This record gives sequence, structure tokens and C-alpha cells, in this order.
Amino acid sequence: MRLPKITSLYGRIFAIFWFTIFLVILAVLALPHFDPRKSRDIAPPHYERMLEIRDSVQQAFSSVQDLRGVLEHLEGRAHRGPGPDDNRLRLFITDRDGNIQTSERRPDFIFKALRNFVTTIDNPQNPQQKLYGKTMISGPLPIRLANGEYYLYIGTRWSEPPHFLLQLFDHPLRLLLAVMLVSTPLLLWLAWALSQPARRLEKAAQRVAQGVFEIDPELEKGTSEFRQAGASFNQMVAAVNVMISRQQRLLSDISHELRSPLTRLRMAQALANRKLGESPDLTRIDIEAQRLEQMIAKLLELSSMQVDSHLSREVQPLSSLCDALLADCQFEAEQMGKTLLASEVPDRSLTCHPQLLMSALENIVRNAIYYGKQQVRVTLTDKVNSLLIRVEDDGDGVPEEELNSIFRPFYRVSTARDRHSGGAGLGLAIAENAIRQHNGTITAARSELGGLLVEVILPL
Repeated sequence: MRLPKITSLYGRIFAIFWFTIFLVILAVLALPHFDPRKSRDIAPPHYERMLEIRDSVQQAFSSVQDLRGVLEHLEGRAHRGPGPDDNRLRLFITDRDGNIQTSERRPDFIFKALRNFVTTIDNPQNPQQKLYGKTMISGPLPIRLANGEYYLYIGTRWSEPPHFLLQLFDHPLRLLLAVMLVSTPLLLWLAWALSQPARRLEKAAQRVAQGVFEIDPELEKGTSEFRQAGASFNQMVAAVNVMISRQQRLLSDISHELRSPLTRLRMAQALANRKLGESPDLTRIDIEAQRLEQMIAKLLELSSMQVDSHLSREVQPLSSLCDALLADCQFEAEQMGKTLLASEVPDRSLTCHPQLLMSALENIVRNAIYYGKQQVRVTLTDKVNSLLIRVEDDGDGVPEEELNSIFRPFYRVSTARDRHSGGAGLGLAIAENAIRQHNGTITAARSELGGLLVEVILPL
């Protein structure tokens, strides 16, 4: 039977938690079966070896009538100096009541361990074994010595390393490290599984922040929580695309409806000029009609930038973007009897919509050329991860209280900075919109030259 796939985030966390608990419980339940410090039955091969030792001891001391002599011989054998066989046996004798028979006045640790082992034997007919320190005590085995009935216990040196589970439960720190060792790969896998859809969602959000409204089917994969978030994100992107498309369609319809009566108005004005001749009133009507037509064109340009700028992004060197623009503006400034000073263009690249970005910078520089009296200065500075562009002129400038408002559409400065030009107040608004769509910032301040300073910061 195939297990169902866990697709919920909380389901995966609980699965890993209970799996870790299951491993710990399994280790705790299995410990008694591996712990030699608990009394347990003797393995058949070891039991047969004990019977051989018992029989050889009975045969060796069959002619000895004094039990003390047997004990002295057995204990003397145990106290011999270490020989080539370090796994020597120690043999112990007790009577049928469990009293240890020894010739030593000061029993060592092993005798105390033996006394504890004897008290744990419920059935002398069922030999057991138990580990005390480095000695494994096994017994009892019935034995006949010095015309008496006794029990034989055998102690062997335990040379095997402690079982892995014993080391863990004897040292809580090791147990903690083992649990961490088992759970860490699972938690790392869980973190990786959670980070993948999170990264996809983050990249999708960054694309939207850059003006790229694209639906990503990969967002609807992973755990159920991330699938729901991804589906909601895609629905939001689709809704934004529909809203932008409707806005563009609305502006196109409005421009068409406005241009039709405007065209008829200009035709009527031309006919009136033919019939009545030139007059100040008709000239004024023609000028205002031209301004209205320019305003409609600017509105369409602003709308087009808001909708289509994300469709064409490419990596461009700054030199290819700025060299031609600065050369054209320098020529234009010379024709107006003014000086444009431009710094060197940094050798860096920028991801942008070339036409949109150049249109924004051109609006800013041409604005400075037009309103500057004698000098315009353009400075481009490389700031590690960003590009700083400063455009300043020596004109009349803008009042301090209006510096934050000049980027609003149709805003006219109180000093009539725009009125003399007949502008519609959309140039800097278009520039601000373009810079913002490139994740940049644009600010205005008072220039050291006396006029207006416009600062643009673009991420590289």
C-alpha cells in the first residue's frame, strides 16, 4: 500500500517530530535487550563452556577433602600477576544458602558484586549473568567439592566495548547529540523544502516590484500553504494586468474622443481665418488648441510608459545610454549660448527600458538647459551598487516649499517657471514615473549654482 504524500507544512513538521520521538522510544524499549548490566539468561555456547569449567574443577579437586584448600587455590589463581591471557577467569563458591565461601579477610569489589548478584537469583536452577564494571558474573552451577554441595559462580573480564545504546543513555549529552544527529538532516531537508517555494515567491515579488507582471506556474507547487499563497499571488498579478489593460484602453478611448472635437475645432478656426482674416482672438484659440493637443500627447506618453515599460528590459552599458544623449544636449546648449559640463560616464551596466529611461533623463537635462542662464552641470557617479546622476542649473530655481511638488502631473510652479514655456507640467512627472519604474529615486533641491538640482539614484 502506498503511503499518502504529506503536502501540508504543518503535516511535515509533525511527521518529523513524531518520527524523532518514535526513534527515541524505540531505543528506550530496545535498551534492556542489549544492556549486560541487567540479569538475563546465559547464551547456550557460554553455558556449555561454564559446564566444562565446572566439570574440570570437580575433577581437579576430587581428592581434596578441605574446602579451604580449594578456596585458597582458586583465589590464589585469581591474584596471580597478569599473564599473556588477560581474560582470566575468577571462580567463586557459595553454599546452598548463598553464603560466599572465601579465605580472604577483606573481600574486594568483586565479592561485593557477587553478593549483590546472588541476592538477585530467584531460581538457582536457572543460571543468569550480569555485568559489574568490567566483570561478567555468571551462575550458579551446582558443584560438589570436599564432600559438600555448593554453587559455582564464574567471573570473566568483559573486554567488549559498551553497546552504542548504553553509551547514549549513560551520557545524556551523547543522547542529545544523537537525537540532533538524526533530526538535523530531516530538519535541513524540511528547511530546504520550505525555502524553495519561498524563494520562488520572493523572486516573483521582485519581478512585480520591477514592473514585470507575469504569472509563474511554479508558485503553485510545494506544500498546500505555499500553493495557496502562490495561487493568490498569480491571481493578484492577473488582476493587475487586467486593471492596467482597462486603464490603457480607457485612456486610448478618451484620447480618441478628445482629439476628434479638437481636430474639428482647429478646422473651424482655420475656416474662420479664411473668412474673417487674422485676428488676436483666433490666434489665441489656435495656440490653446495646440497646447491641448500637446497635453493629450503627453498624457498618452505617460500612460504608455506605465503599461509597457516592463515588456522590454535589457542590460545596457551606461556609455551606450548616456554618450549620445549628453552629446545632443551639449549641442543644444551651445545653440542657446549656454555651457553644459558633463562628467565621464562610469564603465558599468544597467538593466532598463532604454527608450523610457533615456526619455526621463532627457526631460531632466533639457529642463535644466531651458531654465539655466549660462551653465548646466551633469555629474554621473558610481556608488558601488547604484548610479548617482546630478543635474543642476544656474537659473532662478524653485522655492523650497515647492521642491517636493514639482514631480506631480500638471503642477505649475508659482514663479511661473513653466508658464513662460507654455509647458503642461508633465515633463518631470514623466521622468519621476520612469525612474520609479526602474526602482530608482528622484529628488529636487537647491543647486550650488543657484538654480535647481535634480538627483537621480538608479540601482546597478
